[in-house]
Amino acid sequence: MNAIEFRNKLRQGDRLIGTLLVAQTPSWPKIIGDCGLDFVFIDTEHIAIGRESLSWMCRTYSAMGLPPLVRIPSPNPYDVTVAYDDGACGVVAPYLEQVAEATALVSSARMRPLKGKRVAQGVAEPPLADPLASYIAKNTAGNTLMVNIESLPALENLDAILEVKGIDGVLIGPHDLSCSLGLPEQYDHPEFLKAAETILTTARNAGIGAGVHYWGTTEESTRLIGMGANLFIHKADAIFLREGLHREIGALREALGEDSSDGGGQVNI
Repeated sequence: MNAIEFRNKLRQGDRLIGTLLVAQTPSWPKIIGDCGLDFVFIDTEHIAIGRESLSWMCRTYSAMGLPPLVRIPSPNPYDVTVAYDDGACGVVAPYLEQVAEATALVSSARMRPLKGKRVAQGVAEPPLADPLASYIAKNTAGNTLMVNIESLPALENLDAILEVKGIDGVLIGPHDLSCSLGLPEQYDHPEFLKAAETILTTARNAGIGAGVHYWGTTEESTRLIGMGANLFIHKADAIFLREGLHREIGALREALGEDSSDGGGQVNI
């Protein structure tokens, strides 16, 4: 799948399943490539990934037909252009709450490579004239832009945010959303589930993609997908490693007659 196909599928509501990648080892792409994923999610907000590593990850997975969706460190328009320069097919802007933030992000994604005052002029007074307009349209056709909706203020402003043309989808950050609601990690709480369903259905009704990154059980995941999520980021490579290692080492210790109860804590991504 290429970048344009990914963006179209997201907006059309086609189901897309990926996972979060933490590992930056060159041997990882071959392993990931055999796992039946539609895309990969790379997080530079919470994970220390430098530009050089990010770029080779993006370009490698793109070449494999796995579009890289990159979460940038902050809802900063300049971070959007940096991620695209590094090879991202899609960008996720974290913790977005205001319409003005959404407008600035869309400007960077849809007017690239223009920057500064010229971008503001182009957004305020469309359309641009050819040949610049055609050049920019072609240059940005595969630029997916998603925004993290993960707070009560974002939820309250959701309708207005989604009126900003050029956003391709929303992504729920369950941990931050639960904390903003005063319900830290209570993902089964009716208030959290109501908020999640509101975000997902509002996005789909607006004709854009609705996504979730979740690391719970299959039953919990399918419940969120049933609420309207068509893009689903399932756990992370670090979580799969921890779960598999814990299971296998535990079984080995039991076979050797040792206590297998010790096993490390939860992996937080």
